[in-house]
Amino acid sequence: MTDGVFSESYRGRFAPSPSGPLHLGSLLAALASWADARAAGGVWLIRMEDLDPPREQAGADRLILDLLDAAGLHSDEPVLYQSTRQLAYAEALARLLQAGLAFECRCSRSDLAAAGGIHRGACVANDGKRRPAAIRLRVPDADIGFEDRVQGPYVQNLLRDVGDFVLRRADGPFAYQLAVVVDDAHQGITDVVRGSDLLDSTPRQVYLQQCLGLPRPRYAHVPILLGPDGQKLSKQNRAPAISSDQIAGLLPQVAGLLGQEPQQLAPLSAQLTSFARHWRMSTVPRQSAVVAPCTDIG
Repeated sequence: MTDGVFSESYRGRFAPSPSGPLHLGSLLAALASWADARAAGGVWLIRMEDLDPPREQAGADRLILDLLDAAGLHSDEPVLYQSTRQLAYAEALARLLQAGLAFECRCSRSDLAAAGGIHRGACVANDGKRRPAAIRLRVPDADIGFEDRVQGPYVQNLLRDVGDFVLRRADGPFAYQLAVVVDDAHQGITDVVRGSDLLDSTPRQVYLQQCLGLPRPRYAHVPILLGPDGQKLSKQNRAPAISSDQIAGLLPQVAGLLGQEPQQLAPLSAQLTSFARHWRMSTVPRQSAVVAPCTDIG
C-alpha cells in the first residue's frame, strides 16, 4: 500500500464499542455511514472495537449486532473484532519503535500536570523504571490537516495541541488511535463516516498513517446528538437504549437531523431504500443537535 487517498471503490464501516447497547446517537452514526456506502454502491462493514475489557458490558456486542440487524443494517463481510487483532497491532508498534518514531514512557498524569497533561519531547517521570511503561508516538511540531466532507478543512498542530500520544497503555491494552489506523488499512476502508466528537482524533490518525505508510481514507464527521442537558448522548452519560420496535419511528427524525429529506412513515425496508437513494453528504449540518430522550420519541 502507498501513502495517499484511496482511489478504489467505496468501502465504509461502523465501529461501535461494546460498552452498552445502542442509543439514538449511535443509530445516527450507523445510518449515516450505511447510507453513504449504499448511495455510492459500496461495501459497508461492522467492526467491534472491543479493546478495553474493563469498560465493556457482557453481551453488549450481541445487543448491538441484533439491533443493527433489526434495523436492516447488515455487514457485507463478517464482523471484525479488534480483540482478535492483537498481533497486527503489536507488529505495527514494533515497526514504529524500530524506526525511532515511538518510545517507552513512564510519565504519570501527575508528572504531566504542569504541562496540562500534554507530553512533549523528554519524559518527566520521577520514579525511574519502577512504573510499567506506556508506548507513545513522538509527534512533530507541524500542522497536520485534511479536508472533511462535512466539517471542511481541519488543521491541528500535534505537538502544541496533542503532544506525544499513547499507542499502548501502561496496563497493556493497545490504544484506539493505533488500532483504528491498522484496521482501516487492513479492511481497505476508503471512507470513514463517524461522529464529530472524533474530529480532533483524525490528525493523529493521519500522521500515524504517514508513519506506517498506509493509505488515508476520506473522512466525514457528522453532527453528534446532545441531550436536553447539553451533554453528548453516550453510553457513559447513560443515554437511553433504543429497541428494535422504535427504529421505524425514529428514522424520519434521524433523516432530519442529518439534513436529509424527511422519510415517510412506512415499512422500515422502504424507508431505508428511500434514505439511501436520496442521501446527500452535502446537506449534512456541521452543528450538533439537541434531542429529547429517545424513550420519549414515537
